[in-house]
Order: sequence, then structure tokens, then C-alpha cells
Amino acid sequence: MATMKEILNRMLNHEELSREEMKEILVGITKSEFPQEQITALLTALQMRGVTVDELLGFRDGILETGVPVPLECDRYIDVVGTGGDRKNTFNISTTACFVIAGAGYKVAKHGNYSATSISGASNVIANHGIKFSDDIGQLNRSLNEAGIVYLHAQLFARAMKFVGPIRKALQFPTVFNLLGPIVNPSRPQCQLLGVATLDQMRLYRHVYEKIGIDYGIVNSMDGYDEISLTGDFKVTTNNYERIFHPQDLGFDIAKPEELVGGATEEEAKEIFDAVLENRALPAQKNIVLANAAFGIQVLERGQKEIDECIAIARESIDSGRALATFRKFVEINS
Repeated sequence: MATMKEILNRMLNHEELSREEMKEILVGITKSEFPQEQITALLTALQMRGVTVDELLGFRDGILETGVPVPLECDRYIDVVGTGGDRKNTFNISTTACFVIAGAGYKVAKHGNYSATSISGASNVIANHGIKFSDDIGQLNRSLNEAGIVYLHAQLFARAMKFVGPIRKALQFPTVFNLLGPIVNPSRPQCQLLGVATLDQMRLYRHVYEKIGIDYGIVNSMDGYDEISLTGDFKVTTNNYERIFHPQDLGFDIAKPEELVGGATEEEAKEIFDAVLENRALPAQKNIVLANAAFGIQVLERGQKEIDECIAIARESIDSGRALATFRKFVEINS
């Protein structure tokens, strides 16, 4: 492998690195082969130039190889996740949608972490219900089999992240590692619904998913939300189509930004999450979860169901109480 000095010189010449080179660098970071100053320089150079698809995939390969694998006893399940960083402090839309999808009878392996930019991340709202995070494969498979959903707390699996944590904190700007979160689910799901904050990210991840070879849906609200916010037009890209939707195309009213806010405390975020599953949330909060869950269901169905049918399936999951029953079973198994 090239030395880090050679790599950095190539970066200064605006050269691109191969997938294999990036994987070797990531593995080297976990073996403490490079001084922090060189890692800092590499991350800064990548951020200034923009990361390529192969460079991102190389880092992904390295994180999955050095991490804890999660072999799940199921051949088709989905992860619903956002890139984060849209600074909108929305409630836990993806996480709530996961329980709606599981309540509809599909399998879900949700990968998440504590919040970086909002009040409550996926791991915050899960932990605030008394859930104990686990990396025990038997326990994780039991949750998936009996509740239809398993939660994978990122810090238990991606060992490489602790090596770059202090550097990321010191840099105080996004790095390539912010892009990796959504694609390093240690169970390697065959289906994913990803929310991104920009159309540039949508293009990047579309190429990533095509190279990985999974069924995907990528969503972006045109006003900058990294999920379907129903505050205006939103774009969806899948294996089958690329389209701009208006909320009314799906039979939904336009939501007001203040109706999406996750609250000022983790307790307020938990209350909204509970209210949606208990079918007592604001109409806009329920609709937003229905929309995101529906596009996840469409991905699971390989695009064979129209989105209206997928919305009806998601709505039935909440209205019948099955989404709530699924969550209660999940809590019972994982507390």
C-alpha cells in the first residue's frame, strides 16, 4: 500500500483514490498506523474536493470489515434512516416509521445512533423507553423474529468510529464519516429507505446503492428536510423510478414546519413518538410518518405496489393498533 505521505500528495494533485486504497486506509486507522495530523489532513482534503462513490464505498468496506457483523435469520428486511444534519430538529420520523412498517408485517433492522444535530436521535428515543442496546446475535434475532424489528445501536458495531471520534469532534465540520452512517448497517440489509438533505447527496447515494446492489428508495424534501416532510414538494428516487411528488398527490395536506419539530427536550420527542403509535398525534405528524413508511413498504415490495396502496397498508398498521402492539413487544423483548 502507498504511504500516507504519498496518498496526501495525490490528494493535493486532485487525484482520486481507489476503493481498495480507501479500505486499507480505514483498516490502518483502526490499527493506529497513522498520526492524527495525517488523518485530519486526509479528511479535510476529501471534504474540500468532494468524495467519490468508490472512495465512500472503500471506507464502508473497511468499517464493515473491522466491525461486528450481525447475521440476521431473515432474507428480506429494511432499514429506514436519514443522513441527519439538516438542522431541522424534527421528531423521530424514521424510527416511528420503522415500527409502522413492522406493524404491517414486514421485517425491519433499524440502525441508529445518538443525535448529533437534533434534540433526539434514534438511540435517544429508543433508550428513553427503557431499551437496553445489545450486540448479542441471539437476542437480536429473537427481536427480529418475535417483534418483526431489531434495533442496532451503531456504537456497538462500528469499531472504527471510535478511532476517528476525537478528530471529527475537533474539526467541527462534516466529514466523509457523516455520509457513512446510513450505509454501514452491520446486518447489510437488502432494502433501504434513505432521507437526504440535498439533491447532490441523492445522486451520490444512488450510485452507491447501485454498486452495492440493493433495493433502495432515496427521498429529499425540496425545502431541505432529509425525509418526506410534506411541507412542500419532495423527490423520490428508487430502482424503478425518479419522480417529484406534491403532498396532495398522496392525499395529504401540506404540513407546517412547526408541526414537525421534535420538541425542546428528549422527553417531548418521546411523547410525539408515543402519540403517533398510539394514534393520537397531530394529523400532520401521523401523515408524515405514513408517507415515509409507505415509501419504505414500496421498496420492500420491489416497487410492485402503487404508493396509494402502500399508504393504506401503513395507515392500517397505526389504525388497527398493530404498530403500537409491535412496539410494546419490542420493548418487552429488549428491556
